[in-house]
Amino acid sequence: MNRIAPLALACVVALAGCHKASDTDRADLSHAAAAPAPAPAVTVSTTDAPTPATPQTSLDHVTLDGKPITVEGMSLQRYVFQPSPQPQVTVMLDKGDWSKEGSLRVDMQNAMSWAVTLTVDIDGAKEGEHLHATVGVPAGPPQTLVIPLHATSPRDMGMQVGPPMPYMAGGKRVFVATTVEGKLDLAHVKAVRLGTPAPTAAQTLLFGKLDTSRGDHDLRDAYTGIVDAWGQYTRGQWPGKVDTDESLRAGRPKAKPGATVETTPRKGFDRYGGRTDMPAFKATGWFRAEKRNDRWQLVTPEGHAFFSLGVNVVDDDGGRTYIEGREFMFKDLPRDSARWAPFYGTTGKATGDQTASAGIAYHQGKWFDYYSANLFLADGRHWRQAWRGRTLERLDDWGFNTLGNWSDDALSQMHHLAYTRSINIAGTFGNVSSGYDYWGRMPDPFDPRFAQAADAAVAQVVKEVRDDPWMLGYFADNELAWAGQGPQGRWGLAQGTLRGEARSPAKQAFIAALKKKYGTPAKLAAAWGITLDAWDALEVTNFAAPNPDDAHPAIVDDYSAWLRTYADQYFRTVAQAIHKHDPHHLFLGGRFGVHTPEAVASCAQFCDVVSFSGYADVPEHAFDAAAFAKLDRPALISEFHFGSDDRGPFGKGVVPTWNEQQRGEAYAHYVADALANPAIVGVHWFQYVDQPVTGRLIDGENAHIGLVAITDRPFTHFIDAVREANRKTGY
Repeated sequence: MNRIAPLALACVVALAGCHKASDTDRADLSHAAAAPAPAPAVTVSTTDAPTPATPQTSLDHVTLDGKPITVEGMSLQRYVFQPSPQPQVTVMLDKGDWSKEGSLRVDMQNAMSWAVTLTVDIDGAKEGEHLHATVGVPAGPPQTLVIPLHATSPRDMGMQVGPPMPYMAGGKRVFVATTVEGKLDLAHVKAVRLGTPAPTAAQTLLFGKLDTSRGDHDLRDAYTGIVDAWGQYTRGQWPGKVDTDESLRAGRPKAKPGATVETTPRKGFDRYGGRTDMPAFKATGWFRAEKRNDRWQLVTPEGHAFFSLGVNVVDDDGGRTYIEGREFMFKDLPRDSARWAPFYGTTGKATGDQTASAGIAYHQGKWFDYYSANLFLADGRHWRQAWRGRTLERLDDWGFNTLGNWSDDALSQMHHLAYTRSINIAGTFGNVSSGYDYWGRMPDPFDPRFAQAADAAVAQVVKEVRDDPWMLGYFADNELAWAGQGPQGRWGLAQGTLRGEARSPAKQAFIAALKKKYGTPAKLAAAWGITLDAWDALEVTNFAAPNPDDAHPAIVDDYSAWLRTYADQYFRTVAQAIHKHDPHHLFLGGRFGVHTPEAVASCAQFCDVVSFSGYADVPEHAFDAAAFAKLDRPALISEFHFGSDDRGPFGKGVVPTWNEQQRGEAYAHYVADALANPAIVGVHWFQYVDQPVTGRLIDGENAHIGLVAITDRPFTHFIDAVREANRKTGY
């Protein structure tokens, strides 16, 4: 292997030509003229032209360095991208007809000792028409970079993050850009621009042969055969990867029918995990929250301080991924019959207005559950019972004391860990768009049908757990769209209310509040700086609700008042339903994903605990801790995690780290920071099992964020860090 001394950041180059029946177009950048100015000509060979076409090539803050060299059979030339806002190579095409081509290919090598960023823009004849790709080119041996000549993303393949690049194909390294944006008429390609975004130091890449390829096989090949028989990524290796059924079973005690899990309270703790070495609280027989010595605490039914260390989605169905239509991705799938039939299923197309699954292909039809199938393969017909016992023992050993949301109901009823329940309010009632709508539009709490649906949902959940002291509390819904996006996102729900139809109960309530405050439309118009001749003008669908500005402070005042009114109506309605059906257990809030100060303050008023999806390096960066402290209420981090891409699944989760070791370090730092905050009463990790390589059913998420792999093997080094961090909390 011929390695090049470190020198630079990133770039590519392209070709041109017209063709009728040729399989490829070719150019060779390694033999471009060595002088940095004028720019070298790029020669493009075609089978249709008697002589090569020579597009005009220009270098903008890019220089050639030395003579061509041969590396692993590739003839390559150094290109140095100098510090500037956008150094790039531009190839102007005389006859850029690529209408029969499927991808652009270039031999290249990153000469640096780190990954560098390369942008590729292919321009059409019409202004604004172009394709754009950004790739992180890794350091190392040479490779062939492939840019599909059409817009694409991993979502088109049913997942949120595509397979890591490069990969080996036919003994060669291939890097396929799995995300390409834009639109282009391939019959009229004008230019190709290859650059690096604002390098602060000179960056060097080596480039050689350029050509185009017909068909979409390059992109399909990148996804072909990427999942093995156990649901693992085929092209990677990591500690703990399973390669045989025997290795999957290794280290597991044989499942015994009827076996139970025996646990005894740790010394210094009561049966629920509360600390008996601290001054006791009043024992009420239920979990509750109390403030003592300027610190909020959860209190166990026996009256002892409790810090909730939980895990979400502790269930055995986390390995489900769609296979219908993309069978080419999976190797050695078992037949849908006999003993494997229980691990197959079919799901219809998702309905509703959520954007989480927008653009996700292969989002319905037949699926296979790799995690459950692996449990069966390892433990036999009593696999579920074996899994429950093993999982409880693991969580206890790892220092967890709570089963978080969406966990196995039967597991929670074994009464070894505190647990939570989720109240999902669904039904036929109005809704409002905040402009975010990731999991759907906001429920309209002013619609009388919402109160009916809330009461019914609460009654259904409560009847199974109302008298269970192990139940920590209820969450209502999940990550509702309390705010929109962008700089005016805080006001999205207020503006969305006014944009709604006249029949919207929320809109009518907002208009009523404005009428009460201003009396006449003229006064409202003056305060908001708008034209409003009559109140009826507010009734129109898609009313142009103004953005707040410094010249009209009343807009902020009115929007803020409405956001609080809206949140009060929601949380009051749900709280009343919970207290009606269950006077014992905590209302743990709504698991804020996005939030406004008004919504948080309202939740603090009507809920026992305010919950946040705290995806950040530390909890205080997920919400305004200083402002929250003034509300004098306890907070629970209902979700957090750190991911990496070095154990199979392609995504790094919401908060990425570089590797498994850093995942552990980040976990320890996060938990210690949470414990140091006197308002935080617990943290719940998301989630127990890694997501499937090819994406989970609901939205194609496919991240390495689990405590255990799809094969049920714990990530040993990460778990060691988790165990130590949990023990250091003292709970």
